[in-house]
Amino acid sequence: MALKIRLARGGSKMRPYYHLVIADVRAPRDGRFIERVGKWNPMLPKDGDRVELNEERIKHWLDQGAKPTDRVLRFLAEAGIAEREARNNPNKAKPGKKAQERLDELKAKEEDTKSAAAEAEAAPAEEPAADEAPAEEAPAEEVVAEEAPAEEAAAEETAAEAPAEEAAADDAKAEKATAE
Repeated sequence: MALKIRLARGGSKMRPYYHLVIADVRAPRDGRFIERVGKWNPMLPKDGDRVELNEERIKHWLDQGAKPTDRVLRFLAEAGIAEREARNNPNKAKPGKKAQERLDELKAKEEDTKSAAAEAEAAPAEEPAADEAPAEEAPAEEVVAEEAPAEEAAAEETAAEAPAEEAAADDAKAEKATAE
């Protein structure tokens, strides 16, 4: 006769209460059983007396060949009575294809910025000779260098606006031609 250590439900609607029982595998869930070996009240807080086990009887039935269900095996593992084999699916936690592609793109961008920063640090800064420039002029050169990118950005904006103005002018000419 094959035996299981499983849960038998009790309690009322919306108020579950379970007994840990030793039962024949052919018996219904809440039906005939051989012996009660514990109880579980899922309505209690996890840090309280939620699970009570009769460890001596459970060990006896495990020696007799009773197989615990997954949920009961969790309880037994927490109590140190039985060991639960690790369920391991390493592919389950991996992101999907598109998410992986986005992560790869982000990593590539980060590497580019890091390499650019490393190159900037590695390139020796041009220092003026001590005879040619006094120490006070060095900060002035930095200010000029900071203004240069701003001037480049302004030049790029005007360059971007120029084709837009040309396109608007072309549209106006086309409208006049269709009106005539």
